[in-house]
Amino acid sequence: MKVLGTIHTGVVELHLTVRDMEEADLPHVACFYSPLGLEKMSEELERARRGVVDHLVVCSPVGLPVAKGAVNYDEKPEAGVIWTLSVRTELRSLGIGSVLIAAAEDRIRARGLRRAEISAEENNPRARALYERLGYVAYGREPASWDSEAEDGTIQRYETMCTALRKDLSP
Repeated sequence: MKVLGTIHTGVVELHLTVRDMEEADLPHVACFYSPLGLEKMSEELERARRGVVDHLVVCSPVGLPVAKGAVNYDEKPEAGVIWTLSVRTELRSLGIGSVLIAAAEDRIRARGLRRAEISAEENNPRARALYERLGYVAYGREPASWDSEAEDGTIQRYETMCTALRKDLSP
């Protein structure tokens, strides 16, 4: 595997790799999903095999996923839309999200697209601050919603408002 990023924390140096998510990763990424979301991942990985999306994982030196994210290519034909980003809670604020976003941008460029888009829930200012540090610029607001599973197993519709951000990826 090719090392795609190194993080210097002042104490520990992590050599990370980024690769396509595989079915075998699902038990290791279960912490990022509700049971409903995890159930849908097999279908999502099929979409990845068809080239509609890329599902990526950032792996530790022993190959275990510590973060995940995706790029959707059919939502906006002129841009790659980065979504479902998550880093293990205990490893946040170490630069792993930045490594993941850089890898997603590389995938978008490899498709010949010159723009990346990403959304941040308005109640998540840390995510928006990260995206802006990485060069994303807010251009609007948009509602978002998805099914989520409550603790009792019932399915509920989660609705939120997001800030839409974009970044020019031209060389």
